Amino acid sequence: MTPMVDLVADLGEGFGAYTMGDDKALLEMLTSANIACGFHAGDPRIMDATVRTCVAQQVAVGAHPSFPDLVGFGRRAMDLTPEEVRTDVLYQIGALQAFAVAHGTRVQHVAPHGRLGNLVAVRADYARAVVDAVAALDESLIILAQDGELADAARARGLRVGIVGIADRAYRDDGTLVPRSEPGAVIHDPDEVARRTLRMVTEGLIRSADGTDIPVTCDTVLLHGDSPGAIALAGRVRDELLAAGVQITSLDKVLSGRGV
Repeated sequence: MTPMVDLVADLGEGFGAYTMGDDKALLEMLTSANIACGFHAGDPRIMDATVRTCVAQQVAVGAHPSFPDLVGFGRRAMDLTPEEVRTDVLYQIGALQAFAVAHGTRVQHVAPHGRLGNLVAVRADYARAVVDAVAALDESLIILAQDGELADAARARGLRVGIVGIADRAYRDDGTLVPRSEPGAVIHDPDEVARRTLRMVTEGLIRSADGTDIPVTCDTVLLHGDSPGAIALAGRVRDELLAAGVQITSLDKVLSGRGV
């Protein structure tokens, strides 16, 4: 069977006059987009423009909700209650949904950002809060996550789950990411990133920071566009996948092909 994978990136992560990353160049490589919803980045003008461009490029729209942390770009831990997480996530998806409807499309998926995204993988209460928000709004929404509490809670509620592979981040033996605060958390060597991506997609394996091959499901590969050389690296990853015979297609098609 021909391997299939979705390509996704975080977009719309500017604020006001400030921009981050080259969204225009990155969009040409994607099949899905995680769009900031105003809590860690993004504002109504940026959200509107990003959704409009996604529609023009036939890239699926996804919500990228975060802790309410503009100053810290959503990467700081915050002592929120599960109810605050639920309502904050519901609020952010609803905001993006309004722009999606205005541009004749719909929100395809929800991918928690930053520290919230890390915590929902290991905190069952936060995972349930995100699932409660998504299920109450639209049960056809796909949850993008790593293996962990959020993926488990979503499947238990009957929601579809797309597992994200992150080739330029180091993994621990338990499948969680090495925190950015630790040395070696981000991998910069293009050759290594390309090799890791191919292994994730074609073999279902990735080498952990301790040198152990661990199993990893990869329904979608997360490409980054906010660091030097990121666009060239994203293009390299896409080209390597295509050269290996991997079909780059929509997340919905990937999951349907796997019976999800």
